[in-house]
Amino acid sequence: MSALFLPDLRVRADDAVEIMDGPCDPDMLTRTYADFRVVNAVVSGWGTVYRREIRPALSTTRLTTLLDIGSGGGDLSRSLARWAARDGLRLSVLGIDPDARAHAFCLGLPARPGISFRRAFSSELVAEGQSFDFVVSNHMLHHLGPAELGALLVDSERLCRGRVLHADIERSRHAYLGFSLGTWPFFRRSYIRPDGLTSIRRSFTARELRVAAPPGWRVTRGLPSRLVLEWSAPGAHEDRSGAASDSRSLPEGHGGSDA
Repeated sequence: MSALFLPDLRVRADDAVEIMDGPCDPDMLTRTYADFRVVNAVVSGWGTVYRREIRPALSTTRLTTLLDIGSGGGDLSRSLARWAARDGLRLSVLGIDPDARAHAFCLGLPARPGISFRRAFSSELVAEGQSFDFVVSNHMLHHLGPAELGALLVDSERLCRGRVLHADIERSRHAYLGFSLGTWPFFRRSYIRPDGLTSIRRSFTARELRVAAPPGWRVTRGLPSRLVLEWSAPGAHEDRSGAASDSRSLPEGHGGSDA
């Protein structure tokens, strides 16, 4: 089975191109953005990241700000805002993406308090002098080449006065086979399956990401085949207005429902 279904995953396929990153069918692209919500609820683990890494720093009285870089279809931004509101905590989320198609999709979604979207690069926010308590991204690192990754991490440090959490897939045989088999009966009218498999081929291993990251950054692992590249601003772990930041690493196997 491995010989039939698995490409060579020993080396990152950073020259592979996802369909949705270029000119593509607009209806298929719209359905892909919509399907992200379903896929990420199953595989991304952000429900657990929120509970362990973000929620302990939130407050019922003090407003916390969060920037979602490369927000795509907006599902992570909307989920984080919804979870915080459900817990009675104050969180303002800004999702940014330079792709006009992604931005238009997000603007077409029902409005939700505490969340906004903007078509922009992270470098534009740096130039404006903006800063946030949290800077996050989901499934974005694998899209980047070495120079782009370095620029993103520099921007993240400049934009964040608290914690940065960049989450992505870890390239592995299990990830590729699991995603291939798990999505085979579904998502026939979107780019989820072919682009997801390309994403896994483009993704880092934990060792590769540790080598690529500058000093001060750390990589933690989780299931299923998850990596989180983390950074904390100096003094970010201090208790501010009664809500202490949680500086724990994600343990191995940090699964959880995103419902």
